[in-house]
Amino acid sequence: MGKGGMSHGETKDGEEENMAAWLLGVNTLKIQPFKLPCLGPHDVRVRMKAVGICGSDVHYLKTMKCAHFVVKEPMVIGHECAGIIEEVGSEIKSLVPGDRVALEPGISCWRCNLCKEGRYNLCPDMKFFATPPVHGSLANQVVHPADLCFKLPDNVSLEEGAMCEPLSVGVHACRRANIGPETNVLVMGAGPIGLVTLLAARAFGAPRIVIVDVDGYRLSVAKDLGADEIVKVSTNLQDVDQEVVLIHQAMGTGVDVTFDCAGFNKTMSTALSATRPGGKVCLVGMGHNEMTVPLTPAAAREVDVIGVFRYKNTWPLCIEFLSSGKIDVKPLITHRFGFSQKEVEEAFETSASGSTAIKVMFNL
Repeated sequence: MGKGGMSHGETKDGEEENMAAWLLGVNTLKIQPFKLPCLGPHDVRVRMKAVGICGSDVHYLKTMKCAHFVVKEPMVIGHECAGIIEEVGSEIKSLVPGDRVALEPGISCWRCNLCKEGRYNLCPDMKFFATPPVHGSLANQVVHPADLCFKLPDNVSLEEGAMCEPLSVGVHACRRANIGPETNVLVMGAGPIGLVTLLAARAFGAPRIVIVDVDGYRLSVAKDLGADEIVKVSTNLQDVDQEVVLIHQAMGTGVDVTFDCAGFNKTMSTALSATRPGGKVCLVGMGHNEMTVPLTPAAAREVDVIGVFRYKNTWPLCIEFLSSGKIDVKPLITHRFGFSQKEVEEAFETSASGSTAIKVMFNL
């Protein structure tokens, strides 16, 4: 299920060969055949139509690793995806060929204590698209468990379906921090995850949201997406104290919850210092594996630090937010590419360059 696949295989007469974007080495992506596993009774075969590039995909391409995950053998890339059902397993009643679906990319074991508690995102045996050694979804077709494929309403596009994956990070973070109509929110970082966290916090009812970044263009995008105030900051750790003053001025009241969507020494130091006594700091980004931050002063103010890892049970709510119009992710999709060797390379170069690229999307 999902994790299978070999780079070469026989094809039945008249069947097109399934192709995928394989990560073969540092800065080396190649479209090659991808043999799918057999369809299990609870699986579906999905023709991919929209696949987004995530920062983790770029990390793997540039360094062959992301956090403690290391690519040791060729791997199909990609995990933000949506497509159309081509075939369903013998036990599947909820989906039929032709259905448009968004795919949740992680397959948990459902047997460990964490899964039984409902915190399946923390499952130690999670098999997650494009997290080594599990193959991803930038392919013509994939096989995936049906219960991780969520039907899209007619007014939600396949591209928006693929955006459910990054949006899920923001939704899960807002749930973890109990965001509501009385929660004033600070967001550190206006990259794709910071921006979806902004959108999610607003959908959860946050009345005032301030977003901080070093990049003026991304801050302008955040303002267009509905941030109440934006604060441009430096990369210099010595500037934290004066920038906290600017953040407090921009907020105009206490910062109840800060989402650090970058995860660097400076962003976390700023978050801990800017958050009001009794407030919460939610660490979403994973920029630095180890940090030196002013934890003791924050603890003395009873600032809670909350961890976030991926998401759980978020797709139905994401789809509802998109369908109802409470969240519009379309402005985040800044670049689109087809699925050819040249375009795959160009797309990853565009995403890695930063500049004006926010979300780069493949249309297959």
